[in-house]
Amino acid sequence: MSKTIQNDILLKVLNNETVSRPPVWMMRQAGRYLPEFMAIREKYDFFTRCRTPELAAEITVQPVDIIGVDAAILFSDILVVPQAMNIPFVMKENQGPWLDAPIRTQKDVEEVIVPNVHETLKYVLDAIHLTNEKLAGRVPLIGFAGSPWTILCYTVEGKGSKNFDIAKGFCFTNPDLAHTLLQKITDTTIAYLKAQVEAGVDVVQVFDSWGGMLSFDDYMIFSWPYIKQIVDELSTITKVIVFAKGCWFALHEMAKSPVSALGIDWTCPPHVARELTDNKVVLQGNFDPARLLSPIEEIQVEVEKMIQAFSGQNYIANLGHGILPNIPVSHAKAFVDAVKNYRY
Repeated sequence: MSKTIQNDILLKVLNNETVSRPPVWMMRQAGRYLPEFMAIREKYDFFTRCRTPELAAEITVQPVDIIGVDAAILFSDILVVPQAMNIPFVMKENQGPWLDAPIRTQKDVEEVIVPNVHETLKYVLDAIHLTNEKLAGRVPLIGFAGSPWTILCYTVEGKGSKNFDIAKGFCFTNPDLAHTLLQKITDTTIAYLKAQVEAGVDVVQVFDSWGGMLSFDDYMIFSWPYIKQIVDELSTITKVIVFAKGCWFALHEMAKSPVSALGIDWTCPPHVARELTDNKVVLQGNFDPARLLSPIEEIQVEVEKMIQAFSGQNYIANLGHGILPNIPVSHAKAFVDAVKNYRY
């Protein structure tokens, strides 16, 4: 589906075209720091919001209208993929993702299905169509999925964790089972992201939130090969961004793939990321989300420093992780405006 996008600065950077300033968007920008989002949250629980295309579309477009970002990212969740695979996650209030019966045995893994995503995740595809209607070509729409490793972490642990020791233990004691599960997640994710592209997203991002829990050697066994399958498949039809939190150690390997951009978190200095990627790929990031609590004048100064530190036009301004719920909207807007006011 071809469409004309009025503000296509993000796509230009991903195409290595010359731009006058960096594009800017924020991870979790459609979310809980916005009063308009909280009003919807009061009425509908989390997965109802994800599964109701009208609500997902409305939430997706909010930050475009309110803070003026250069791209919308679809409001959804990485756990809709395991849900579609017969893994019934729920979202517990004040506790996060929860699975009553985590995947721990061969029988558990055998019962995990590779679904028809056009049926099981149709609500996401419908949300993409509705979102594009609301966006009316103003900015590109980013689709996304979690990395297979990150999804495995939740499905084996059964909940969030600071270190995912149960999930790691599962991989180290049952590597064959782990690889079977990872491949099922990968196959589903590839089909899902392809369906998102067909439905009308312009870019996709893979979130490896828990890759940083692994050593480099284990990352190269349990995470990167599966992300690379996704990148290899999707890069022939769209632009692919990979954001792997805490995975600076793998940037050199990642840069060898046909990825369009690599997101980095705030613990990796821009010059180090440039060095590790041989300055070959577009980099995205890496403002510390908590830094948005600084006074607005300070945010403006820090944004300028960040853009200069990434030195070069192959750069997308973003946070180094998702925006925090306690960030004032005026501070989020100040971050976006500071990037939009910058000139190379």
